[in-house]
Amino acid sequence: MFDSWFQSAAAYNTLAGSGHLSCAVCGSAAVEKDLMAPRVRPDAAAPQTPAKPDAPAGAGQAAPRGAGPLSHPASVAEQAMAELRRKIEAESVDVGSRFVDEARRMHDGDLPKRSIRGEAQVGEAIKLLEDGIPIAPLPFLPKRRAN
Repeated sequence: MFDSWFQSAAAYNTLAGSGHLSCAVCGSAAVEKDLMAPRVRPDAAAPQTPAKPDAPAGAGQAAPRGAGPLSHPASVAEQAMAELRRKIEAESVDVGSRFVDEARRMHDGDLPKRSIRGEAQVGEAIKLLEDGIPIAPLPFLPKRRAN
């Protein structure tokens, strides 16, 4: 679960309908809108009591389940996925959109073999596999495509 803000419900619907939404944590496109309270404002007559300087806002209150910065994996599975990502990124070269060409050239012996990662269209990936070129999809999006 993650929080995100949209200009309006129509803006969310447009982005969701065009497939431009993905989870900021795992990259999944299975993003759904949850209950929200837009335009909630305190009553003008309600007294505004400032927090005491020695007590941080929310002190003494339990944090909601799952609360925490989005930049840190929360569950054991997310931690394992983050570690897998670090290992793959440390041990391979990101060739981006040149992935198909680089993989084919290495397979044909035109380039030295090395661990690479990058992007390929589904049809291109299928063709590489049909041609006996060993590839596998990674379980995460490239950082430049993550939210």
